[in-house]
Amino acid sequence: MKLVENNFLIYKLLNSSFTGLSIGILFTIYEPLDPEIYSVGGMVLACAMLIIAKFYHRLLNIKSFYWITLFVEMIMLLTIVVFFAIQYSFTSALVIYCGYQLTFIFGGYLFRAETLVANRKELLSKIDVNKQVGYLVGLGASFVFYKTLDLGLEITDPKEQIAILHYFLILLQSIILILVLKSFRLE
Repeated sequence: MKLVENNFLIYKLLNSSFTGLSIGILFTIYEPLDPEIYSVGGMVLACAMLIIAKFYHRLLNIKSFYWITLFVEMIMLLTIVVFFAIQYSFTSALVIYCGYQLTFIFGGYLFRAETLVANRKELLSKIDVNKQVGYLVGLGASFVFYKTLDLGLEITDPKEQIAILHYFLILLQSIILILVLKSFRLE
């Protein structure tokens, strides 16, 4: 398996844009959750990350990196679908929280594996630049989106704004998933 660098760079740009665009939604979506859920979730996250780290000797290769990246992006798409299916509720908040936690479990691994897979300094630099530019673009787009709804369309209810934003997020996440598939080539 080989990394298709240009596609991977676009993937990293859009992936970080998704993060920037969606960062503010969690405060509203997680509203029904009790604080102790975050403590339990954090403990599960830390334990799971320890377990993943114990298997680095098997996982730190391009094939595992591809499959875990694909898995994480599919989970992100699933969280958006869950939101559309059950909207705002304790159940949707819990499922979305668990989905995000599941993706965070692999965060440390993905960072380490990305460094090994993209083992050239120039490529690593381009990846990090694309991540930061993407994040800034996502944050800026988020600001413009909310201001447009608030001031331009007079949609001021945060829950309604977030529901509208999810239409953009599902489109963006679908493109991200396609880019993951195009970022790796079998040899």
